Amino acid sequence: MPAVVSPFSSTCRLPEGFAAHVGEGVSVLAPEALASELAALSAKTVMVDPQTSNAWAREILKQHGAKIVHAADPCMLPKAAKNAVEIAGMKASHVRDGVAVSRFLAWLDKEVAAGKLHDEAVLADKLYSIRAEDETLADLSFDTISAAGGNAAMCHYNHQNQPEPGQLELNNVYLVDSGGQYPDGTTDITRTIAIGECADEVKKAFTLVLKGHIALAAARFPKGTAGSQLDALARQHLWAHGFDYDHGTGHGVGHFLSVHEGPQRIAKAPNTVALLPGMVLSNEPGYYRADAFGIRIENLELVVEVPTQGDMTVLGFESLTRAPIDRRLVDVSLLTDSEIAWWNDYHQKVWQDVSPSLQGDDLAWLEQATKAL
Repeated sequence: MPAVVSPFSSTCRLPEGFAAHVGEGVSVLAPEALASELAALSAKTVMVDPQTSNAWAREILKQHGAKIVHAADPCMLPKAAKNAVEIAGMKASHVRDGVAVSRFLAWLDKEVAAGKLHDEAVLADKLYSIRAEDETLADLSFDTISAAGGNAAMCHYNHQNQPEPGQLELNNVYLVDSGGQYPDGTTDITRTIAIGECADEVKKAFTLVLKGHIALAAARFPKGTAGSQLDALARQHLWAHGFDYDHGTGHGVGHFLSVHEGPQRIAKAPNTVALLPGMVLSNEPGYYRADAFGIRIENLELVVEVPTQGDMTVLGFESLTRAPIDRRLVDVSLLTDSEIAWWNDYHQKVWQDVSPSLQGDDLAWLEQATKAL
């Protein structure tokens, strides 16, 4: 007999052919039935994850005599560690998403060169329209953070919550944090773009953020390492100059699921969940100066096994994101040879994967944006 699974959802939200797709053993119940179904578990032993379950459900179970066992949701780790099919889909979706982001960045540079300093809403809508040309796009993975100038100093800024969207500022930066949901993967990328010629202090801050991004992307670590043990790698160069950022460095990402997915993360706060091969996390250090500018560089990283000549195999990251990082904001004098090598290798991969899908001015832009430092 197949296991009986009873998700709770309004039937109007289910796509055509759902029953045939899931097969026997799945019975969809109305959300209003949840209380009575929980009450029916009286005298049963029910596992509850205290990190993810809500108090209402626990109280219903207690009231009806269920024995509650607190434990981590057993679905979390298998969902977080992607299988081979999911990994292939994540890689493919990031290439298509990188094509869209690269086309947007090429368009933006052309508009700025023509003296057209658009507002944040126009820019967000333009990026969405380019993404939507891909018929596989199901939706955005979150509301686009489109932030110009001083607005970029608010790391979770939303132009839709403002009296009116901000305008691009010449000789400052524009920060865009966005992503797409595709049937084969979920994307999340942040790029900080020079609008005109930025001040040396902006370039210095950008380069320190870049050095932290590279340090984390290039990290090698033993099995059993948790994300909180790696967080300082992304902050070390900012710390050395008296800077920091007030958010986590990396969150887990689902496969055509939540763009913020646990249980793994990279942050200052202790986290005992070991990183596993197949996990996908963001790598997004930043720096924010109130009312002045904001910087963030975000790629998604796949945890992979890395062979060594030593006593053990270690783990590392493979960058999934495929879009250029703005070379105009880099102070090359602050980079080491190994950091320059990482930059050149990453941008060569961007060129190899994205260029076949571009042409004309977009292709010429990408060639310049990915050339070696």
